[in-house]
Amino acid sequence: MATPKSICLYFQVHQPTRLRLYRFFDIGKDSHYYDDFANRTILRRVAQKCYLPMNQLMLELVKKYKGKFKIAYSISGSALEQFQRFAPDVIDSFKALAATGSVEFLAETYYHSLASIGSDSEFRHQVQKHAAKIEEVFGVTPTAFRNTELIYDNGIGELVYEMGYKTMLTEGARHIMGWKSPNFLYTCATQPKLKLLLRNYVLSDDIAFRFGTHPVMADEYVGWMKENAKDGDIVNLFMDYETFGEHQKAASGIFEFMRALPEAVLKDGTFGFVTPSEAVKKFKPVADIDVEDPISWADEERDLTAWLGNELQSEAFKKVYAMKEKLAIVGDPDLYKDWGHLQESDHFYYMCTKFFSDGEVHKYFNPYDTPYEAFINYMNVISDFQIRLDEKRAALDVKETAKQELSAPARKPVRKKAAAKKK
Repeated sequence: MATPKSICLYFQVHQPTRLRLYRFFDIGKDSHYYDDFANRTILRRVAQKCYLPMNQLMLELVKKYKGKFKIAYSISGSALEQFQRFAPDVIDSFKALAATGSVEFLAETYYHSLASIGSDSEFRHQVQKHAAKIEEVFGVTPTAFRNTELIYDNGIGELVYEMGYKTMLTEGARHIMGWKSPNFLYTCATQPKLKLLLRNYVLSDDIAFRFGTHPVMADEYVGWMKENAKDGDIVNLFMDYETFGEHQKAASGIFEFMRALPEAVLKDGTFGFVTPSEAVKKFKPVADIDVEDPISWADEERDLTAWLGNELQSEAFKKVYAMKEKLAIVGDPDLYKDWGHLQESDHFYYMCTKFFSDGEVHKYFNPYDTPYEAFINYMNVISDFQIRLDEKRAALDVKETAKQELSAPARKPVRKKAAAKKK
């Protein structure tokens, strides 16, 4: 009997730490940057609509199919912090999934940041910080990696492998795939030991973006997968977890579709479910993928223009990463935590001016009326943060100078020679 094809089902879980309305006159006077009310309110709403019911459904399906149904999650550190603060019941529901042994938790940047573009050292730090958080909360050590918004290029792949990860998820972007199919396992062109799982964006977006207007039955969807992966090994379905109940409302039938999907897949027999780490053990790579310029899963272009496509975004990005060296010298944990949250990719996403083909996507969850408001608010916060950083550095310099003066050996007083007596 031929080895069955596989489905790799992965969900991104992230909630940004939203900034409050921070005015010019707050600079230097008030350094609380976050909209705690909005963060709590939105998180609890999404928890009730998505996280809690979806986690319960996933748990039921994993138990029902006794290990044959498997899934993977990537939960940002920013989301985990908010769950612990505002929705501990969500943490408990993810722990129940972790205990089944059929769920894989992936590594990523702690702050869901663009650090892989902004700073190699910060990228490494955040990945290590995130892995430690996953181990602390769920008792598992991630072995597969997915970068923020599936951002990837050859250089990032090399860094990820150097950090000990041999499996990475990214986008099967048309402009880098050419005639190749995303339904196979690939390797990094410059580090062939790094295995790549590529998102099938057509089939993923049928659920994530088109389900509300074009609902599909589970058995019909299995037929689509069979046709799409006729000559492939694996279908990688990667999407935001908020697809279920938040982006696609419960009334659309999205939960019923997900409840029926495992049975339809297993009954058909063409596919089985695997986690990312299982997928790379099951299949052999068919070729390498050469990605010189960064790709992502965002928008039609599948590049970085959602975050760094205009002058506003570029200026804000350069400003925040220009602080890296001074922060390292100061070494203040409170400053570093704020700096981490200011790196969240969402802040740059809100400044996007692409209100054409992808406009509705950019408006979702966006607390600002215009990209310019997002930019001004962010830069006001950055200005206050810069003042705090400079003050800390100045205080450190004063302290160091005083320390050097205290530790310097005391100089003996110079005695003047007595004048020679005249004879």
